[in-house]
Amino acid sequence: MTDTSSLKPALVSDIPAAISLLTRLPVPVDHDLTGKRAAYATWAYPLVGAILGLLAGIIGCLLYWFGAPSNIAALVALISLVIFSGGLHEDGLADCADGFGGAYEKDRRLEIMKDSRIGAFGAIALILFLLGRAGTMGTLIETSFIPALIAVGAASRLPMVLAMYAMPNARGSGLASSVGKPPETSLIIAIITTLLFCFIMIGWSGIFIFGWAMIAAIIMGIIAHRSIGGYTGDVLGAIQQCAELAALAAAVTALS
Repeated sequence: MTDTSSLKPALVSDIPAAISLLTRLPVPVDHDLTGKRAAYATWAYPLVGAILGLLAGIIGCLLYWFGAPSNIAALVALISLVIFSGGLHEDGLADCADGFGGAYEKDRRLEIMKDSRIGAFGAIALILFLLGRAGTMGTLIETSFIPALIAVGAASRLPMVLAMYAMPNARGSGLASSVGKPPETSLIIAIITTLLFCFIMIGWSGIFIFGWAMIAAIIMGIIAHRSIGGYTGDVLGAIQQCAELAALAAAVTALS
């Protein structure tokens, strides 16, 4: 096991490390350093979400400004988000829906979640969440689209850090397990970073968005804990998706 006792709580190099883990964006990464600092780099997860929100927001706004209907511009922005992240979180949502809905025993649920095939529960969850995200983004594109997506992107990634800190790993293997438990300093930095993004982008309404993202994430976390006894990489993806949809709905309420 690598000795991390002398590692600093936050480094600039953590940003590309977090980007390489959560997205498909091409960034130069020192893989040896990334492996040592995987848990420490979780402080940058909200920053990665904000970057993705900025990129998708720019794409959607450019299309809207050049005459594309709001629903089409929002749909392309959503597709961009999925492409940039490699569908990582959507895959987790579908796997959790299949696992939690398709069995009653923990081991069987984990087995279903590991299966690459998608079932009825997973397909339904994906369709409903994509429709919800596209619909809310279509409403937001006529108002504060880019700031909202930046705030939502940050607020929806923080819960992954919280889950990794507060919940046990249900499987004991896999990518999420290899990252490990984030240190308290990284968690605090992630919380402060998220609150700053939410407040700077949208003002006090950003705190409302932050709150609803946390509520949705907590509910999903409780479901996961009762279903499989903790988190996996798939659970982290499902938590992010629930937090994002709740944050987008809150943004529509606050900004439209």
